[in-house]
This record gives sequence, structure tokens and C-alpha cells, in this order.
Amino acid sequence: MVRLDDQELAARLTALTRDLILIPSTDGRPEERARCFEFIRIQLESLDGLSIRDFEKNDYTSLVVLPEGVDEPDVLFCGHLDVVEHPNSNSYRSEVRDGRIYGPGAGDMKGALAIMLELFRQEQRRSPGGSIGLAITSDEESGGESGVKYLVEEVGLRCRQVIVPDGGSLTELTIAEKGILHLWLSAAGRAAHASRPWLGDNALTKLTGGLDRLQQYFDELKPPYDGPDGTPSDHWFPTCSLTVFRSPNETVNRIPAAAEANLDVRFTPPATTATMLAKVRELLGPEIGVKEIVSAEPTDLDLDDEFVAVTGQVTGQPVKRVHSCGGSDARFFHEAGVPVNMSRPLVGELHSENEWIDVDSMVSYYRICEEYIRRKQLCEIPTIAVDRGL
Repeated sequence: MVRLDDQELAARLTALTRDLILIPSTDGRPEERARCFEFIRIQLESLDGLSIRDFEKNDYTSLVVLPEGVDEPDVLFCGHLDVVEHPNSNSYRSEVRDGRIYGPGAGDMKGALAIMLELFRQEQRRSPGGSIGLAITSDEESGGESGVKYLVEEVGLRCRQVIVPDGGSLTELTIAEKGILHLWLSAAGRAAHASRPWLGDNALTKLTGGLDRLQQYFDELKPPYDGPDGTPSDHWFPTCSLTVFRSPNETVNRIPAAAEANLDVRFTPPATTATMLAKVRELLGPEIGVKEIVSAEPTDLDLDDEFVAVTGQVTGQPVKRVHSCGGSDARFFHEAGVPVNMSRPLVGELHSENEWIDVDSMVSYYRICEEYIRRKQLCEIPTIAVDRGL
């Protein structure tokens, strides 16, 4: 089989990414997630000797693709097709300019998904039955518990190495991720006419008071602002973001009897989900209810030195090991003892309508993964299939 040259590869990856962006596969559109899975299946069904299986939990589908007879591949690609929701339904389209593909989900992670699909197809054509696999889920943006967590903990999905192109950058490989707490807060009070506030108990004021105490605590944890753009040069510190704040009250002269908010808390060791949650509850006070939506411990990823070496060889640039402010499905593999290699092409403006991915870096990332796969398959002992229910 003739190896694709960089120009043809760039054209293929661009077309496939743009096709994927057109499908608004958001959490609130299950029918579009299903359509995206069908599109992916079409890309794979022309290949012989594959096991293509659907798994479902809580109405979220996952797709696992393995060579027949291989249940634990040497290398597994893992990605997600879900993207964040945008109010403008017409925003799910793309354009190519200045060497970048722009569009919702381009960087997180339709572009990376296109790379995984194309590389998997090419490698299976080059070496049918090669010990590489593909796992694609549809709930990463909402926590991953019905996707990768389910596949790893209940289905029993395993591999020797997993590649998760959902963090870091082309020459920045993620070695650790912050812990995560997504929280729902609630406060109750007593309604009254706003001209007689002493007769009421303002739930909004009660909630904002707790949030002020919380914000002051996290502000004191920030390091000096010494980065070139005015932000801390090292982002490895705890943060707390107020993301939703609401009250059912819609009357301007009425004291609200209820208020609620959502928080996104990211934290570093030695804090744990238990100690951080306890601190949040303490600062908010007993009158504010706190409910966990998503929680994840800080994660150290067992990066393969071979992947680091290949990255440096292909790019010709120094490789950095970095900490990540975000979280990903990598944590579920880590908890199961599977080493994780995490980097990705150059991306920007994530979760916005102007999200982008750099095409040349997509080609470079493809070459990194291509070389890594071939090295692992040459060096590793052939995998023996085991019964894990796959």
C-alpha cells in the first residue's frame, strides 16, 4: 500500500473534519449523536476483519472497533464525538483560512477524531488485523461516566497503551490533570415585597455571600501574575468558576425565596475530591445546599517515553511534559492501570463558535501516531486475546 503524502493527507483530514463539524452532535441532540456514529461506521465498514460493536448506557452510545480475535490491543485510540451546545443552530459549519479549520468542535475534538479514523483505516489496510483499536464515546463533555468509565469499569475494555488526543499540544504532552468538582448550589429564603425587605429572607443575597467567601479563598491561592499575557505562567493551582447563577423570581419588586448556582472547581494535589468538597461546604456555610454533579480526582498519566521520542523526532522540536488545567476521559484509563499518551494538534478558541485546528499540525500529529503504532507493533509481543466480554 502506498503511503499518503502530506498534501493528500492534509486534504483528506480537512474534508473529514469538515464533514464531522456539520453534524451538531451535542448532549441535547441525541439524534445528531446517532447520525455522527452512523457517519463513522460508514468510514469503517469497508474494512475486513473488524469487530465493530455498540455499547449503551443511560442513552449514551459508545463504539468500540477492534480487529477480530484481539480484545486487548497494543494501542487504542480513544476520542469523543460530542461537542458543546451553541445557541445559534446555524453555527455548526466550517471554513478553512490561514491554514486552519474553523468551526464548533474543530479542536475538541472533530479534528482529532478525523485523524484517528483516517489513521485506523490506513493502518488496517496496510496491516490487516494489526493490534490497534478505536473507542469513540458521546458523553465526554458531560463527564464521561456513561462512556469511557462504563467501557473500562463494566465492559472491561483494556489495552497496553491508549492515545487520547484531548489535551496538551503538538509538542506538549500531558503528564497530569487537575481534579474536578462540578457542583450545584441552592439557597432557600422567604419571599417578601422588596419595599419591606425586613419581612423576607433574600435567597440571592444568602447565596452571593457564600460565593464571595469562596472566591476570596481561591483568589488567595493564585500565584503571582508573571506570565507574558498577564496571567500566571504556571496554571497548576486550584480555581473556582461560577458558571450558572439563577433564581425563579422574575419580579423586580419581590424578594426571591430561592436561588441556585453551578460551580466548576479544579484542584491540584494534595487536595482530593473529599477534602476539596469539605472546604467548599465549610466556606459556603450550612444554609447553602451543595450537590455533586461530576467529581474526579487529580490524575497522573503514565506517559510512554517512546511516544515522547517519536514526537521529538517527527516535529524536530523540544518536547515538554505539562500539567493540564482541564480534565478528560484519560482518568478512567489511569484508574485501571493503563498508560496514557495525551497530546494533540495545535488548537484554539475551544468551546466557541470560532474554535479552530491547524491543518499542518494535524498532519504532524498523524505522523507521530503512525510512527508510534509501527514501533509498538514491531517491539511488542503479539497480544493474546482474552475474554473481557468484548
